[in-house]
Amino acid sequence: MQKKPYFSVMRLSVIGLMAAMVFVTTMYLRIDIPTPLGKTMLHFGNVMCILSGLLFGGMTGGLAAGLGSAIFDLMDPTFAPEFWITFLLKFAMAFIAGMMVRRARRESGEPSRLNVSIAAVTAAVGYFVLYITKTILWNRFVMGAEWGAVWTTVATKATVSLVNAVAASIISVLLYFALRPALKAAGIFSKLGE
Repeated sequence: MQKKPYFSVMRLSVIGLMAAMVFVTTMYLRIDIPTPLGKTMLHFGNVMCILSGLLFGGMTGGLAAGLGSAIFDLMDPTFAPEFWITFLLKFAMAFIAGMMVRRARRESGEPSRLNVSIAAVTAAVGYFVLYITKTILWNRFVMGAEWGAVWTTVATKATVSLVNAVAASIISVLLYFALRPALKAAGIFSKLGE
């Protein structure tokens, strides 16, 4: 029996659909917040990024999260120069969530609420650390801002990012347990070869 290719039509469809969900929730479910060195925002895009990883695994979820977020960045001149960084950071967030849930699934079948919650929180914290590190490096060494201005921006962005992380962790876990049984019953996971 011939093995199915990883990037089947079904998997590409899932990546496209989840990337669209990441884009839409980032674009339309947000509040922009201006800072001295650019803007930041409260948004629900991270919910979809983590959910992509939790539901569909590290690679599929990571690609969906990275692509949806990068496309959003390309639509906004403020964020466009950093789209490739956004792709990597959002990919990492979903990848972490997906790999942790997949590991729990291998060990005990269906992962528990605790396993899924730990995966979501770990992904959100991992993204937070990467995002703050990127903000410091980008503002200081690419934009040439003075350290005082960098720390002002970091303080604002860290506060907003923490709110995003908490919301993403809670809401993605709730959505995971609401959607996974329906997707499983519809045969989506078996069609993806899982």
